[in-house]
Amino acid sequence: MVGESSQQRVARRAIIAGRVQGVWFRDSAQRNAKSLGVAGWVRNRLDGTVEVWAEGSLEAVEALLDYCRKGPPRAFVEHLSIDEVAPAGLEHFDVR
Repeated sequence: MVGESSQQRVARRAIIAGRVQGVWFRDSAQRNAKSLGVAGWVRNRLDGTVEVWAEGSLEAVEALLDYCRKGPPRAFVEHLSIDEVAPAGLEHFDVR
């Protein structure tokens, strides 16, 4: 069916490295996710990186990951690694 793949739910796990903690990365990622209709979560990790779990339509998840490539104004993203994962059926996007 035409357009069916755009409605299929996908999930991605991303690790963002650089100056990404203490720059409002989690809050801005949550705002972006909510505006895109993406479910999941974002959290700081002990190693100084930020981890994002995002699920929703492919277009919405990709748009959130595009945002994560640059982050908020005070962030400096050095590296973004992305893994395809199975959707967990989450309904909200939370800061952890």
